[in-house]
Amino acid sequence: MVTNTLPEKESVQRYSGLQKAAVLMVTLGEELSAMVLKHLEEDEVAAIGKEVARISAITAAEAEAILDEFYQMSMAQDYVMKGGIEYARKMLVNAFGPEMATRILDRLVKLLGHDTASFDALQKADPQQLAKFIHSEHPQTIALILSHLGPSQAAGLLFSLPPEIRADVALRMANLEQISPDIISKIAGIIGQKLKALGELSRESYGGVRAVAEMFNRLDSATSKEILDTIEARDPNLAETIRHLMFVFEDLLLIDQNGIKEILARIDRKLLTVALKGTSEQLKNHFMQCMSQRGAEMLREDMEALGPVKIKEVEAAQQQIIAVVRQLEAEGVLSLKGAVGEQYVV
Repeated sequence: MVTNTLPEKESVQRYSGLQKAAVLMVTLGEELSAMVLKHLEEDEVAAIGKEVARISAITAAEAEAILDEFYQMSMAQDYVMKGGIEYARKMLVNAFGPEMATRILDRLVKLLGHDTASFDALQKADPQQLAKFIHSEHPQTIALILSHLGPSQAAGLLFSLPPEIRADVALRMANLEQISPDIISKIAGIIGQKLKALGELSRESYGGVRAVAEMFNRLDSATSKEILDTIEARDPNLAETIRHLMFVFEDLLLIDQNGIKEILARIDRKLLTVALKGTSEQLKNHFMQCMSQRGAEMLREDMEALGPVKIKEVEAAQQQIIAVVRQLEAEGVLSLKGAVGEQYVV
């Protein structure tokens, strides 16, 4: 039974995860809950069923709070799968603000259950030692290791690998999200045992196509092209997706004022207005500094008058501008390459 009494501020915290799942099923109703339950294991369905039977009364506000929490966690997990923790953090900050984004991600990381403690040595490991270590590992293990490093460090280590296995490692890294968490935890345990002497981890990260794209951005053009060509021969769609993600909109900060002026000359102000929605003030100012005072004022006014915009529309506008940037690069007008990651010789 659902009542209309408002709960105390943190009252939903008294529910366990299983109890929240039961409340969610009741809230969704028979038809929708049946669609959800068919994707679960029999023992999971049985456990939720028992909790549903035990529910005596919940308030409407509690039911709404649990539904909101489910929506937030689902959105966060989708962002993590698309582009890793940092991408998820950025998107959640845009949607909910920094404080709420941190809370959502903290809960999600606990639920994902990755054995991050087993990667304790990676971030502070000596680059040369780490390069020697990964050479003796299976490509799947190497992919998992690279997914827990920053793009520049991962790019340097990828470059240190024999050319014949680079594409295989990148492919496995791009597909990490499709691997069972149990398998990842087992691999993590093995890595942890071998790397205990090398340092301590200070970062939480995941693999995926976006992580591969960021890593490739730190490689020199010849190496990234060689690996991408090999990937394309095996999986054309994946190669295209990686190329699509290799330059992200915030990377326009790396382009100097002359380059920004060239971009502005080829795009419509309405397109730029949408594309800048939700981006950093630093990037907005980067464009406005290359415009006349009146032009910058008009752009600022347009953005303020725009109101809420769907994320899909913003991303579509950004991709149109990135396409213009790529064309300018092809013409030799500007360069997209930022700092190349350090490359290690073993």
